[in-house]
Amino acid sequence: MGMVKAFSPMAADFTGIVQSSQLYISDVLHKAVIEVQETGTVAAAATVIGISFSAVLLPPSDTFIADHPFVYFLRDNQTGQILFQGKFSG
Repeated sequence: MGMVKAFSPMAADFTGIVQSSQLYISDVLHKAVIEVQETGTVAAAATVIGISFSAVLLPPSDTFIADHPFVYFLRDNQTGQILFQGKFSG
C-alpha cells in the first residue's frame, strides 16, 4: 500500500505530527465481523495501529494464553463505569 517506510524503525518519519523522530508503526491489526440472521445483517470493523519507539528497550511482557471461552469488560478507572463488554469463544 506504499507505506513501507512507516514500518521501518530506521526510515519512518512522523516529525510532522510528533516531536520524536524515533517513532515507527510496529504492527497493524484489522478485524471485521459480519453477522447474518433472518432478521437482518450487522457488520462492524475496527483497526488498531501499534506505534513503537525505535530506541527504547521495553521489558519483556507477560504472555496471555486464551485457550478457553471467557467474558471481558473495559472499565473506566476513574468512574468504574463499564465502557465495553465482550466474549471470547475462540
